[in-house]
Formats: sequence, C-alpha cells, structure tokens
Amino acid sequence: MMTANETGRLFPLRKAMILAVLLTSAPLWAAEDQARTDDLPPLPDKLGFAGPLAGVSKGALLVGGGANFPEAVWGEGTKTWHDGLFVLAADAKEWKSGFRLPRKLAYGVSATVPQGIICAGGSDSERAYADAFLLQWTGQDVRIIPLPPLPAPRAAAAGAVLKGYLYVAGGQTATAETEVANTFWRLKLPDAKETNPCWDQLKWEQLESWPGPPRSQAVAAAQAGKFHLFSGFDLTQAEGDDKPRRRYLNDAYSYDPARKQWKRLADVPAPAVAAAPAAACGESHILILGGHDGTLDTQIPVLKDRWPGFRKQVLAYHTITDTWTPMGELPMGLVTSPAVWWQGRIIVPGGEVRPRVRTPQLLTFKPRTVQRDFFSLDYVVLGGYLVLLVGVGIYFSRREKTTEDYFIGGKRVPWWAAGLSIFGTQLSSISFMAIPAKVYDTDWAYFLSAVAIVLVLPLVVYFYLPFFRRLNITSAYEYLERRFHVTVRMFGSAAFILFQAGRMTIVLFLPALALSAVTGVDIRLAIVVMGVLTTLYTVLGGIEAVIWTDVLQVVVLVGGALACLVAVVFGVGGGLDHVLHLAQANNKLSWGEWSWDYTFPVVWVVLVGAIFQSLSSYSADQTVIQRYLTTSTQKQAARAIWTNAVIVVPVSLLWFALGTALYAFYKIHPAELDVTLKTDQILPLFIANELPAGLTGLVIAALFAAAMSTLDSSMNSISTAFVTDFYRRLRPRTSDRTCLNLARGLTLLLGVAATGTALWMAANQERIRSLWDAYMSILGLLMGVLAGLFALGIFTRRANWIGALVGAVGGAGILYYVQQTRLHFFLYAGVGVGACFGVGYLASLLMPRVRRTTEGLTVFTMPPAEDTPSPGA
Repeated sequence: MMTANETGRLFPLRKAMILAVLLTSAPLWAAEDQARTDDLPPLPDKLGFAGPLAGVSKGALLVGGGANFPEAVWGEGTKTWHDGLFVLAADAKEWKSGFRLPRKLAYGVSATVPQGIICAGGSDSERAYADAFLLQWTGQDVRIIPLPPLPAPRAAAAGAVLKGYLYVAGGQTATAETEVANTFWRLKLPDAKETNPCWDQLKWEQLESWPGPPRSQAVAAAQAGKFHLFSGFDLTQAEGDDKPRRRYLNDAYSYDPARKQWKRLADVPAPAVAAAPAAACGESHILILGGHDGTLDTQIPVLKDRWPGFRKQVLAYHTITDTWTPMGELPMGLVTSPAVWWQGRIIVPGGEVRPRVRTPQLLTFKPRTVQRDFFSLDYVVLGGYLVLLVGVGIYFSRREKTTEDYFIGGKRVPWWAAGLSIFGTQLSSISFMAIPAKVYDTDWAYFLSAVAIVLVLPLVVYFYLPFFRRLNITSAYEYLERRFHVTVRMFGSAAFILFQAGRMTIVLFLPALALSAVTGVDIRLAIVVMGVLTTLYTVLGGIEAVIWTDVLQVVVLVGGALACLVAVVFGVGGGLDHVLHLAQANNKLSWGEWSWDYTFPVVWVVLVGAIFQSLSSYSADQTVIQRYLTTSTQKQAARAIWTNAVIVVPVSLLWFALGTALYAFYKIHPAELDVTLKTDQILPLFIANELPAGLTGLVIAALFAAAMSTLDSSMNSISTAFVTDFYRRLRPRTSDRTCLNLARGLTLLLGVAATGTALWMAANQERIRSLWDAYMSILGLLMGVLAGLFALGIFTRRANWIGALVGAVGGAGILYYVQQTRLHFFLYAGVGVGACFGVGYLASLLMPRVRRTTEGLTVFTMPPAEDTPSPGA
C-alpha cells in the first residue's frame, strides 16, 4: 500500500494533496482491484487442478495436466493425475479440449518461449520424471516435440527462461517428499529465427548451485538479466521422526549468467512456498502471488475446512534497490499453479486454494498505477517556457538574410554562447534521463566519460580546429573533399545525416515519454507539440535561434537537475550524509572494476571507449563543428571549446549525484516505485510524485529543453550539410536566396519526419530495452567510422581517397561483426575509428600514389592562420 508514514519527507502539504487525489481513485499498490477471477472462462473441469503446465503459443493460452481429488476431500479419496490439455484462443469465450499430454503429469516446469511452451520434469502418482518437451499450438491442434530429458528426474522444481536459456533449479526427486535437490541446470534454446531447429540436439548444462540449502516448490523468475530464486522448502528429519518434515525457507538469490555468480538477496518477508511462479513486471520488479508460509501446517488434518487458507498477499521485489513491498491481497490464496503473461495480464490458471481443494477459476492480475494531472501552475511554467523559445526564433528570423547567416550566424556569435551551445547540443534528453537512470541502476562506472571529454578537447583545439576555421568552410565534410575526393565528402555527409536523423527521433521520443508518465497526457500529443514548436523556431531563426535557445535551455536544464537533486536529498531524510551512507553500503559509488575483461564496463573499457566516443562527436559531428564556425575568430572558437570543457565535469557530477540520490530515495521508499516502470523513467516518476506544483512544470521544461536543444541542432545541421555538401556542390550556380529557401524548407521537412517517426516509436515502445545502450551503439557504428576518416586525413600523408573509402566500408563491416560479439558497446566507437583508420591506411599503401596535394591539409603542413576576423568580432 502507499506508505502512510512520510516522516522526514519533503513537501507534506503536497503529499496531502496527492493523498486527496488518490482517495478518489485506485491506490498505487492496491491489488484487490487489479486481480479478478471473472475475466476469463473457467477451466472445463469443475474441480480444477493443482500443478498444471501452462503457457502461451501463437497467441493462445494452453493449460494441461495437473492433479486433484475427484472424491471426498477429507475422506479416503485418492489424488488423481491428469493428461488433458485445454486451449483458449485470444478473445475466445470457451476452451477447446480433446488434446493430451504425453502422459499424466503435474508439478513440472513450464515456460513460454517464442516457439511455444517448453516443459520439463514433473511427476505422476508413482514417480518423478526427467522428460522435457515443447508444446506448439498450430491453430487447430497441439504439436508435441520431444526435447532432451533433464539430467535427473525432478518434480516441483523452479524454472524460468533467460536470454535464450531455460534454467531449472531444485525440486524433489520423487512424487513423495522424501528428498529435495540443489541442482541447477540450463538448456540452450534455438534462436527464434531458426526455421528448422534441431530440438533433439540440445544439451543440458550443469551449473554451480546457489549458496543455500536444497529446496522444492521454490519460486523463480528472470528479470534484469539475472535468474532469481526465492523461498521453497527444505526437508529435515529429527531423531524419532518417521518421515522428513518441511522447513520453510525465505532466503533469496540471483544468478548472473554473464559473470557466472550467485548473489544473496534480501530475504522474502515470509516464506512463499509453492506460490505461482514469480512474474517479471516492468524492467526491475518481480511479483510473487500468494504462497504458503507454513502457518498451522501441522493443524491441517484437524482444522480441515476451518484451516484459514494460503497467503493472499502479493509481494513486489525490486531488483535495483533489493527491497520488498506488499501490494495488497488477492481475492483468494493460491499455490502450485504457474503464472503466465497473456494479453497484458498475469494469468494464474487454477491451482490449490486450500489443502486438497482446487479451483477451475483463472485469476487475472494486471498491475497498474495512478497518474496525476498537471496543476495549473505547472502548465503556466511549461507554457511560458515554450512561448519564450518561439519568441527567440521570431526575433532572429529578421537577421537571417543569407545562408551564411542561417548556417553559421554571420560569425557573430559570442564565444561563451557558442560554448554553452556546444554543451547543450551534446547534453540531450538522453543525458538528462538516461544517465541518472543508469547510475541509479548501477554505479559511477561511467563517470570516466566526462573525464574523457576533457582529455579529448585539447586534441580537438590544436589539431582539428585549425582545419575547420582556416579553410573557410561551412560544412565539416568540405575538408574531406579537399583532402581526399568529393565522393568521400558525400559519404561522410550522408553518414552524418543518417545518424542525426535517427538521433532526432530518440531525443524527441524520450521527453514525450516522460510527460506521459508524469501526467497521463497522450504521448502522441506531447511528441506533436514538442516537434512542432522546435521546428517552428528553428525554421525561422536558423543557427542563431538554435544557439541562443540552447543557452536558455542549458540554464533551465541545469536548474531543473539541481532542483531535483535538492528535492531527492531532502526526501531521503538525514541529508546528504544519509544518501552517501546508503550508496556506500550498497556499493553504488564504485568507479568500476579493475580488470582486462572487455565484456563489462571496467575502468579501461569506459575510459578508452569514452575517449573515442568524444573524439567522434567533437571532430566529426557537424552539429558541434558548426558551432566552431559561428564565432569571429579561431581564438574565439577555441574559447568556446574550453568553455565546454570547464562545464562538462561539474554538470556530469550533478547527473551522477542525482542518480545516486534517486537510488537512496527509493531504497528507503520502495512503495513509491511503480512496478510497471521502465528504468529510464525513474526520474519522471520522482518528478510526478515528489515535486510540488510549479517546480514540476520547471523540471518538465528542463526535459523539453534537453530534447529541443538536440533536435534543433540536428535539424539545422542536417539542412546545412545537405545544402552545402550536395545541392550547392552539384549546382554551384544556384543563387544564395534559393539555397536559403531550400534550407528552411528542408528544416521544416525534417521536423515533420522526426515527429512522425517518434510517433511510430511511441506505438512500438515495448520493443525498446535501453535507449542509452541503443544510442551508444548507433553512435559507435556511424560516427566512429566517420571520425576515422578525419583522423586518416589529418594525421597521414599517404592516405588517398580510394583507401579512405575502403577504410570506411571495411571499418563499418568490422564494427558490424564486432557488435555480434560480447564486446562491450562502449568500445564500438573505438573499433570504428581504429578499423577505418587502419584499413584505410593499409589500402592506401597497397594502391598507386594518387597525385593530389596535401599542402595545408595535414598536421605536417598546417594551414595558415585566418587573416582577419569577421565584422563585429
């Protein structure tokens, strides 16, 4: 339930207002109105079953096997096992029957995989089995495909599918509770794309067991890249006992397949033996529905129907903060039944409601949360900010008379404004949301990225900037033509355009997602509003409007982050010392591991990877280089770059501190979390629930600022690159007025395209796992190769244009191959730069020399200094 005690929390009046809203709607953690037993038709057996196998195949729900007591419950009735198999198609009102399992079977592991339902182990009245098979619904019939058997018979084991493997843990060796196991196995499953997988060729693998007692009827789930194991019972037999007795367990563990390590987790608040297998929810929660804690276990034969029943409580485990939260109660307590995600709901098909009593009812559970609306003051703050941005565009529209004005601001932008704009362009909504979320989820391992930027910028100032400034260019890729060939220029410009087009979509989608999470406003409306306004002021004001709105947006962005950090620290209670204590105690301040492992974000991986990522951005990205060209002189441009260097580390400290503080806050207040949460939404969640009216609007404005400062830069720079590198290059006699109109029209088209693509992304957001990781992968693939071309031109004399193209294509191919390996994504940019440079240089050496002057185009013959500053310098 929503925590009532808010001692030490910030904004008590605000909390009272939120409580008043929630009292008129569903509470955040209420399970009673999220769980129902009348949504779906009951199983076609009036008694129901315990221990059935269940899953989803081709959109249909399959339930088969199980056991019940057909005769008098407390008389001499015999437990009966079944082999019937029932199918409920999507939106069907009745079950289809007449199908059979290979044998009468119950208490086996069943899990949904893309190819169908994989089943392993189980028992009948006589013995436990090692059999494994796959159930596939064809639309008319059930196909059963044999699989390699378990290494040994197991019943009542726990299992889950994780990253292409079926994991099976524990269980008992016979139908009777005579011996429980601590075995841990996994089976590598065929890729879902394989058309004719060899199921009989699969092999089980024995893994290290968890560091705890053996167990049966445990609960398992796969979440956040790990296999989780909860509760269960062990068997003990004291001297004089005629048979073993259950020892109920509440310990918990997670297994990391990448590191092949077990970790002890926070204990389950109470044993949850034979609960419905835990269901992963959102990106970091695991729900345990019901279970048996052993209460009055020995009194069952005496109390019979007066026995109070199994636990009804729903427990939510949070994998990041390692905390448990009660979510209310189910309509009835259930044990020994699987839990299946189907049509956006968790389905528990039948099960045991009390000893020897089953139910045919299907329990449906759909986690949901309550969203609050913006207050009027929030709308005023956000609306005023957006109007101000459009006003900036209108103001500068009067000065954009030529393409030089529109593309490089007539070289009249102050160095400090250009520096803030460089910073704002790189500091997208990805930074504002995903970096705190990444730190909240992990630790400070990625902070070396900020250090890498500072290390790279001197290289940019002394070896790259002179070429961009002294060659009097508008597009960075003009250098590639002068050094190599027009083909290389067009390749580089096209690669940039493609990269930025993809980036525009992501950075537009993220803050819209945040606004939707905060207010419940349709995400499509948020995308349209933000896309239209950004397009409007960018079309009108050109690069000057972009830069000056960037300056405003950086101020709002940093101010919003500071406001959030202060609110989080106060919300933790105990101040900054308490935040640091919690972070230190849970190893959240680690700067990474010292290891040569290239598959994890160890220190050298982050540092080396970030150096090449930064080099890619600051030496080959038109959105950044274009700002170098807007100042009056090279000296002023260098000052702009140094301004960015001065800002980046302290602001990065702010982002990382915010992520750590969010971890501390939700470690103390796990009930404030949303079980459907995506990790990237943790900051919007805090904004929604913890900030007062007005301040919420300011921070949402900061989210908008983060996206719009990147979106406007991309639109303007893409139009600059296209007009300069393609249109004007191929039609040199075109008038400047025509080029200016084309640039404005193209900017408008880009805004419409980005908005439309973001709307598509919103409709398919379930496919998105980590926007941060996806973004960095794209950056490494496209910009890594492009940065390699600039390095090849500047730092070698022998490289020629054919070798450069071979290097670009070869580097992209090598990078694509590397992305299929276990190499950490942070190194993709380094691979791209190195592969392009190395392959390009070797290819140039193998080819005849190309007669083309390199005077003033390499570090060996630097171009002369700019003659005079532009007017107004």
